[in-house]
Amino acid sequence: MDGNGRWARERGLPRIRGHEEGAESVREAIAGCIESGVEFLTLYAFSTENWRRPKIEVSALMKLLERFLKQPTPELMEKNVRLQAIGRLTDLPAPCQRELQRAIETTSGNTALTLILALSYSGRLEVIDAIKSLLAGIDLGHIDKAAIDVEMFSKHLYTKHYPDPDLLIRTSGEMRLSNFLLWQLSYTEIFVTPKLWPDFRKKDLLEAIRDYGSRQRRYGGI
Repeated sequence: MDGNGRWARERGLPRIRGHEEGAESVREAIAGCIESGVEFLTLYAFSTENWRRPKIEVSALMKLLERFLKQPTPELMEKNVRLQAIGRLTDLPAPCQRELQRAIETTSGNTALTLILALSYSGRLEVIDAIKSLLAGIDLGHIDKAAIDVEMFSKHLYTKHYPDPDLLIRTSGEMRLSNFLLWQLSYTEIFVTPKLWPDFRKKDLLEAIRDYGSRQRRYGGI
């Protein structure tokens, strides 16, 4: 969800206003996914690198996250959306962790869409954590290292309960992965839009899905 800061700067507004406006784009994306029958939507909300931003912005983002988790839960229930999260979640402030856990538990029975928030997330650190998990299993005698393959490795990632993404939508025209789902995106189709995230609406999501539908996915075959 890239471009919040630029959106605010272009309008002479504080950066946090871009993040606040981006929350409406989240609602639009959720609505578009439900309308299109998409089962999983993963939003890259906050990376481990984002902790390096100015303390005042990080604090404001955490307050915004806490407010987001409090306010939309009834809306998620109404839309039958299940909330999940991936990343180093213990890095989050305690109030955010509590609200996140509450929202996850409250929406756990919903079935229309699984909304996954990537929070304090790093694709490289996810791979490292998976390696550590495998090594711990080997040390305990639960895992035969000769049996490690792609499927087993995938079961030690944060995303072990979810399928790999079919489509990655990159807003604001950026042509990079930004340390997001590096293992899982191996065969994912990529759609880049120049729109900044706060301007991204349901019609833009549907355009990306239509474009995806026109592609042939061969996974290295003919």
